Amino acid sequence: MEITICIGSSCHLKGARDIVAKLEKIIEEKNLTDRIHLKGAFCMGKCSVEGVSIKLDDELFYLKPEDTEQFFQDEIMRRVSA
Repeated sequence: MEITICIGSSCHLKGARDIVAKLEKIIEEKNLTDRIHLKGAFCMGKCSVEGVSIKLDDELFYLKPEDTEQFFQDEIMRRVSA
């Protein structure tokens, strides 16, 4: 699975760095480093929405740092387990 996180200026201000750190920690804790690849992208063109732009493979989501753990459980783990 590939997770792309916008690290452009707008998403940076919305907490992209915190989301990256939280995802790295969770992926490591769950021993999924061989199954999940994190990467950054500069501007996904959705700067006006609330939250940081995140792509799981090709599906776009908008995430706030405080929702990262729940997002991981609901979206990422569901896909990893499938």
